[in-house]
Amino acid sequence: MRIVSHVLGLALATLVSGTAWAAESSPPADRGEYVARLGNCVACHSVPDAPAFSGGLKMMTPLGAIYTTNITPDKTHGIGNYTYEEFDSAMRKGVAKDGHYLYPAMPYPSYAKMNEEDMRALYDFFMKQVPAANVENKPSEIPSPLNIRWPLAIWNFVFADDDRYEADASKDAAWNRGAYLVQGLGHCGACHTPRGLAFNEQGYDHEDSDFLVGAPLDNWSASNLRQDVNTGLGRWTQEDMTAFLKSGHNKYGTAFGTMTEVINNSTQYMTDADITAMATYLRSIPGAREKDANPYKVDDTATKNLQAREYDSPGALTYAQQCMSCHLANGQGHAPYLPPLAGNPIIVDPHPESLINIVLNGTPRIVVNGMPDAYRMPQYRVLLSDQEIADAVTFIRNSWGNKSDAVTAEKVRELRELTDPASDQIHILRMK
Repeated sequence: MRIVSHVLGLALATLVSGTAWAAESSPPADRGEYVARLGNCVACHSVPDAPAFSGGLKMMTPLGAIYTTNITPDKTHGIGNYTYEEFDSAMRKGVAKDGHYLYPAMPYPSYAKMNEEDMRALYDFFMKQVPAANVENKPSEIPSPLNIRWPLAIWNFVFADDDRYEADASKDAAWNRGAYLVQGLGHCGACHTPRGLAFNEQGYDHEDSDFLVGAPLDNWSASNLRQDVNTGLGRWTQEDMTAFLKSGHNKYGTAFGTMTEVINNSTQYMTDADITAMATYLRSIPGAREKDANPYKVDDTATKNLQAREYDSPGALTYAQQCMSCHLANGQGHAPYLPPLAGNPIIVDPHPESLINIVLNGTPRIVVNGMPDAYRMPQYRVLLSDQEIADAVTFIRNSWGNKSDAVTAEKVRELRELTDPASDQIHILRMK
């Protein structure tokens, strides 16, 4: 699973691991490399200043830290001794060659949906095209006896399904391809679906009302990808979705956090047909979070006050001083590169973690066609106090027609500590 990661550690990892693998965004000619791009394998199994796919990414679980593993064909530390059947078992059932169970941070319940052709192509890619890296795997830091893995067999029995994706005969080819990619190789639900007390995803396909409804995860809030009209993608057209997946930008927003990594390493390399298929499937999933909600409607009260230099609302002055030059008095920004704040689904998300995190820590650059984006959000963790950030975020979440709960200084302080670049809490797995 691609766990949503701390933005400051992510920027370098994206540029180093992603561009070291390939610099151009045209679809790879090799099928196995293309499948690896679809699954974004490099994101979890690479760290800066180390060979691609050699593992070592630290993830914090409720039980302790774990590290991603070396998946190069190195015969000592990697998967060089795996047969295809053993590789398939690890990918689809979460069982390694020596029989130990993988932690469900590895999204094997999603990869289980892969068809055999893609799985074999992926196996051939890792065995024949990825350079072997003699990099030792790091042991987990989960203390005994919590590090005993046999209970994961029970977890698999209760929560995991290793059946391959079966096409829905009532849908067309594009819809089915999109469902296969979103549910399976793209493992979108790993971040965008809430998790239960056992760290199980609350749904694995569109028939589950919690599937892709958005979830707080690792000091972010993974977006609602369903058709909810305000907090989801209900106002996005097919073109809006395809533009976002291809470039990380559209008229509603810009990729941030780990979604930047997805754009940089994965979706920009997809064929137009596959991106269209994903958009087709996502647009078919009905909203589940909003009940009888009125669609977003512009309110120009905040705009007029800012233009008149009336800063009576808490946070208005901070917004005028620090934010307005890019996002404008009307909150419309300069789409698609400087995103709007008015009506942006991220702004009105019930969980404000993403907005707070972006203000505190800024955003890494989107890199498309080998060219870094010219615009990025700066960090304000040093310049602004917890109260100033809380007031500014609250102002943004309740201006121009946005209607969301206020943010407290205590919440900002919590995220400031959790995302401190001096902390080793880089990847924290959180439950619903």
